[in-house]
Amino acid sequence: MIRGFTLIELLIVIALLGALVIGLLTALDPIEQIRRGRDTGLRNTSSEFFNALNRYYTSRYQFPWGGTTLTSNASAMGTDITALINTGELKSNFYTRAGGANLVQILVTATAGSDLSICYRPQSKAMQLDPATIYGSSGVTASNCKSLGGTAGTADCYLCMK
Repeated sequence: MIRGFTLIELLIVIALLGALVIGLLTALDPIEQIRRGRDTGLRNTSSEFFNALNRYYTSRYQFPWGGTTLTSNASAMGTDITALINTGELKSNFYTRAGGANLVQILVTATAGSDLSICYRPQSKAMQLDPATIYGSSGVTASNCKSLGGTAGTADCYLCMK
């Protein structure tokens, strides 16, 4: 008599392996990992831009655009970014490293004085639920962010540097 596996035993093993693969893909979620990587890049670019603007303000007592209020995305601030590069507050390859697609997503809001907010809306679930993601696009605290949880947490809010 030849000993081996029956067809039913082989099907059970294949089904178990399939379930393990599905569980592994669900746990890793490659699309979420890509989004998290993009959010990390946006956070780093936003932080670098925020710090450069603060250094510029500290040494000149005004922002590159003057004393006026401002609401814009970073990609529309070409002359201001150039001023930051020319004064050494940003590296010369900032545009290349930041990328135009990232600069469009970064929102800059400034009011009179030194009140500055640099915000972006995270795409990854992990960053949307981050306790710091509690702002509207203008840098004002919102009350219905996903990071607040419960029934109030319905909106995709912004993460801001202030």
